[in-house]
Amino acid sequence: MTVKVKKPRPVNLDLQTIRFPLTAIASIVHRVSGVITFVSISILLWLLNMSLSSPEGFASAADIVDSFFVKFVLWGILTALFYHIVVGIRHLMMDMGYFEEMETGIASAKVSFAITAVLSVFAGGLVW
Repeated sequence: MTVKVKKPRPVNLDLQTIRFPLTAIASIVHRVSGVITFVSISILLWLLNMSLSSPEGFASAADIVDSFFVKFVLWGILTALFYHIVVGIRHLMMDMGYFEEMETGIASAKVSFAITAVLSVFAGGLVW
């Protein structure tokens, strides 16, 4: 049995030529930041448990957090959390009917990126 297709299927599926709009990039990165935040909860709870276990545990946790690499990871976790919160608020506002047009959606994505950049610098100041 042969099935006829009205529209020909796309021939070029080269992912390097596909360009996502800014709103799609903001939404995809929002999902990625949610996964990063979810996974990082276990790391942060482990550090918290270690620091609260005993004075020696606190000293061990402080030594771990004192390294440059761990500070960089903590900065990344905070940045992901801030991004997820800011863009989550943007998505909630879109659910209420705001920023649904293409122009306002792109503008709100740009504003979200800018707010996250400022909060990321703030997080860097907190960590270092």
